[in-house]
Amino acid sequence: MNDLDLFSDPYGDGRPPDERYGRRDQRRARKRQKRRRRSGRAAAMFALAFLVAVFGTGGVLGYAWLDNRWNPPDYAGQGAGKVTVQIKEGASGSVIGATLEQHRVVKSARAFVKTYNKETRASSIQPGFYQMRLKMSSAAAMAQLLNPKSRAGNQITIPEGRRAVEVYQLLAKKTGISQKEFQAAARKPKSLGLPSYAKGKVEGYLYPGRYDLDPNGSAEQILKQMVDRFNQEASSVDLVGNARKAGMNPATVITLASLVQAEGGRPSDLPKISRVIYNRVAKGMKLQFDTTVLYALNERRLTVTEKDLQIDSPYNTYRHTGLPPGPISNPGPDAIEAALAPKDGTWLYFIATDPTNKITRFATTEAERLEIEKEFRAWQKAHPGQ
Repeated sequence: MNDLDLFSDPYGDGRPPDERYGRRDQRRARKRQKRRRRSGRAAAMFALAFLVAVFGTGGVLGYAWLDNRWNPPDYAGQGAGKVTVQIKEGASGSVIGATLEQHRVVKSARAFVKTYNKETRASSIQPGFYQMRLKMSSAAAMAQLLNPKSRAGNQITIPEGRRAVEVYQLLAKKTGISQKEFQAAARKPKSLGLPSYAKGKVEGYLYPGRYDLDPNGSAEQILKQMVDRFNQEASSVDLVGNARKAGMNPATVITLASLVQAEGGRPSDLPKISRVIYNRVAKGMKLQFDTTVLYALNERRLTVTEKDLQIDSPYNTYRHTGLPPGPISNPGPDAIEAALAPKDGTWLYFIATDPTNKITRFATTEAERLEIEKEFRAWQKAHPGQ
């Protein structure tokens, strides 16, 4: 055996080198495949376990979510304690539910909505303040809202054209809060949210209408509620923009509207009264309105005397030309609209010829005015003392 033979057959078994090396490589390959299979099976088992965990948890969570949606959390029983809740005008079932949940009356708004949708009388729930209990079932809360005896607040309607002092009287009678407290609150214009053009005065900006008063509300909160209503209405009709179009500022519009409201009888007369004011101011004529004199006197009556007409006040439109320095009442929407859009006409005079039936006659000339004044004198004679 030469050196070459020894090198070519190191094991001396007579097998070709490629055969011996091929089998060895095959064994190594098989070992690697086994390791890969074991690793693959481990990875597959881990992935399966992961998927089971994920989908298993997801299934549990999904079931819990669906159960919560179909059966939202709700308290049981009639609840305990006391809480006052306000239901606002036009509130839907979901809004009412959210309000009740916020005040801890019901456990979830969705539970209440579910009850609300099943209750045929739900739409009859009235706006206002209600005395509720904490942690009530949705069914108990619904029954409480439908019970008129649970109403906790005071409802009041402020007529159009009332002066601020008269509004205080009505509010004091309804709430038990003294008139002095309302007067004191009126001297805090910033806290009331008065518009800048009101110049710190509430007269003209205590919007008339129906209000639900918080039984725990202060004089300041109640007046702010009325001023807030004015601001909302002023925004809805774009008072500032329309006043600018009419060549006036908003304060002038409200002053003019207060005169229209104070002098007007029927709504259809308001735009014509507004035109009379426009026409007299344009001609430099004094308005000569009894209502402005009576405002200065803080009195309410049908006629004024010669002595009354001598009062030294900027509100005396018998002595001063143009509009008074501010509103003389709190006008409603019709009067404000009439102030912005007077009816076309040449009238310079008007007289309530039948105050009982709110009949007003209009005239352009002095002769026409004298004729309709006769009608008023005849009515006055037939109704002595008025």
